[in-house]
This record gives sequence, C-alpha cells and structure tokens, in this order.
Amino acid sequence: MVPARHCRASRGRDVRRSVTSGPPDSGAAGGTPADAGAAGGGPAGAAPADSGATGGVFADGFPPDREPVPGTDEPPLRVTTLELFFDLVFAFTLTQLATLLASGFTAADVARVLLIFGLLWWMYEGYAWLTNARPPVHAAERLLLLVGMAGFLTIGLAIPDGFGGGSLALGLGYLVVVIVHAWLYLRVNRNILRVAPFNVASAVLVTVAGSLHGPAGAVQPAGYVLWIAALAVQLGSPLIVHPRGLFELRPAHLSERHSALLLVALGESVAAIGVGAGRLAGHSGQEDARLVAAAVLGLALAATLWWIVFGGGDEEAAERVLTLATSERRTALALSAYFYGNIPLLLGLVAMAAGVGEAIGRAARLQAGPVGAAVVLGAGAALFLAGNVAIRRLLQTGPVRLRAAAAVLALSTCAIGALAGLEVQLVVITVTLVAMLVLEWRQSVPGNGAGHAGHSARCGRMEA
Repeated sequence: MVPARHCRASRGRDVRRSVTSGPPDSGAAGGTPADAGAAGGGPAGAAPADSGATGGVFADGFPPDREPVPGTDEPPLRVTTLELFFDLVFAFTLTQLATLLASGFTAADVARVLLIFGLLWWMYEGYAWLTNARPPVHAAERLLLLVGMAGFLTIGLAIPDGFGGGSLALGLGYLVVVIVHAWLYLRVNRNILRVAPFNVASAVLVTVAGSLHGPAGAVQPAGYVLWIAALAVQLGSPLIVHPRGLFELRPAHLSERHSALLLVALGESVAAIGVGAGRLAGHSGQEDARLVAAAVLGLALAATLWWIVFGGGDEEAAERVLTLATSERRTALALSAYFYGNIPLLLGLVAMAAGVGEAIGRAARLQAGPVGAAVVLGAGAALFLAGNVAIRRLLQTGPVRLRAAAAVLALSTCAIGALAGLEVQLVVITVTLVAMLVLEWRQSVPGNGAGHAGHSARCGRMEA
C-alpha cells in the first residue's frame, strides 16, 4: 500500500528529478554537493557541508547558503518508490522484534528488543535524513541503498537468535548498514566524517559482542555491556556533534516518509496475523471459527491504529507546521517529534503485534493469560498512544487529552488479559480506542461547545 499523498505527488516527481538529478557525475565525491545542509548518521549530524564547488545544480535547487522558501514554485520533494521498498525491509525487522518478544515475554526479552530497536531506529533515521538531503536518483546510489537494505535484511533474519548463534551475523549486518550510510552521505556532505566514527564504533562494539559466546552459545554478560555501550555511543553523539541549526530539512518529504513507514509497518503486522492464523488453521470447525475471530480482532485493532494516525489529517497539519518553522526550529521538531516521538509508537506496535500473535495462538480455547503476554499487549497499546500524544503535542496537530486517557485505560487492561484471556483483552482495547475516536469526532463537530472552540483555535493557529 502507498500513502495517498505519495500518489498525489507523483505528478511533480518528474519535474523534481530534473532538479535533483543534476549532471551524471554530480553525486560523485569531489563533484557539486547535492545538499549543503543535511548530514549525520541518525538524527544527529555534523555541520553544514562545505560548498567548495561553484556553479552546477544543487539537489534542492538553491545555493547552500539559502533555504528553500515555502510557497515557491519548486515542487516539494516526495518519497520515492525505492524509499518505500526500503521501508518494507525495515518493517520486516520490526516483525522480527515482535517474534523475539513473543519467544518468552520475559524481562530479558524486553531488554533485548529495546537494545536492538534503539540501534536500528537510529540508523533508519540516518537513512531517512540521507534521502531527504538527496533522493536516490542515480544508479550507483540506488545500488548502494539496496546494499544497505541487504544489511537490514540480514539483521532481521538474525534478530530471533540475535543474542545467541545469530549475534555475529546481526553485528556484521549492522556494520554493513553503517558503512553504506556513511559512504552515501559522503557523496552529499563530507562533514559526515565527523559523525561516522560514532556509528562505526557502535557497529564494531555490536560485532565484538556477537563473538563473545558462552558454553551454550548465548552472548556472555560482557556482550550485553558492549551492546549498552554501543547504544550509548550513538545516542550520546549529539552531545559532541550538536545538530542545532546545521540542517535544511524538506518538510513534505520528512512528514510523508514517517507516515509511509507507519503504514507499511501496520500492513506487515496484518500480514503476520494472517500468516500466523493460516499456520494454525485446519482443525475442528469450532477451533477454526475462534481462530478467524481472533484474526479479525487483530485486523480491527490494526485498522483502529491506522485511524488514530491517519484519520485526522495529522500528516498534512504536520507538514504545514514544519514548512512554516525556521530551519533551526524544523530540525528541533524533526528530532523531538519524528525521532523521539516515534520510539514509543513503534515499540508499542511491536508489543501489540507480539500480543496479538499470542492471542491468535491461544484462540482454539478461551483461557486466561499468560501474564507476560497480557502485560505486553496492554503496555503496547499505551505506548502507541503515548507516542502519538507526544507527536501531536509537539507539532500541535490535534487534541491529546482523550488519547492520553485512553493510554491509561489500555494499560489497565493487563489484568483483564491475565484473568479473562487475551482475546477478551483485545476486544476491550479495540473498543476503548474506537470510543476514543468517536468522542474526538463528536467534539470536533460544529455546535459541540468547548470541543468545537478548541478545534477552531487549532485551525486558526495552523492557518496563521
């Protein structure tokens, strides 16, 4: 599935490519810089690129010392089909994280998921900012991006045993992801050399951790220490190379790219539900009926999550906010809303996928628990809503009070799942989210007093 905005923007893509492509060798090292404002591995980056070349065509159509002015005739940069392909591969790693979490629903499984996700999300953002600075229009750039995708695929395949026999493969795959990112960014902005050492050091730490196996093949405690150090190196890099005021981000592309990722991740979660239900089908008619009912409940939850993210026009509102913001403010919003805000949202999606999968696996007979799966399912819904609330508050794209209340209610359903069954908990969570959406809709309808007044005030701020 492709976001509607991506389809609407296709008319301007040919025009945009005539601007972004430049001469055949414009992306090579030493040629004209494709973008003088963006850099970095992950959201943190280096200083603006050195614009030593004169003349030539810049990727954004503006000299390096000028920011594109919203409202000009230049068509906005949109997400390319190769970036959507990239997101499909990254979403596969999220489904594998759900598999890892569902292997035991233990605190150790949660810790492993957090460590792996932290590193993967950092580098995904690095690639998102890379293609925001320069879309992959040349064959060499596309091939290198495919190599980076192969690295993410290798990581995804190794995730279920990422702290066992597959730990070395995971580290090597991550090293490939980091090196390809640095090489591609070097073709855009040589200041990536200030940031790449942090990413490479992190990848080396993960690879070394993968080689530290105990007698049973599991990673030794020292390996976990290296994993924590690797995550600290990357997340701490902005303290040394501060990104404030160093980037020229294209708001339309940034908003659409993160929306596309969420849509793809939701789609893959539904596909995982179908695959899991298909493997368990073929028993008695009553058991198959319960299996289908659990799968449909999973689809209903995914559809409700889609409505929460895409049903209120948040993407368009976020794009307007980012477009009107100054360059420095836009970078700060991109970091806080899209990088940090999506962390609980995506982790919540992973947790809910694991919980729904467990519910489908136990759908043949209605029974309580397990407690770990119930906690993961409830906490996942709460995390998803908390991330959405954070993004909405930061970008001022809609009301948050009902969503915050729904997050608390979703977390309280853990007891229902542990005592009455995961299927019952799944019904309660879905009904809670639907009720929240209905109440929000009623408050937004003209004539509903304070709700309508607040909605009008928000619209006025956006139009201003």
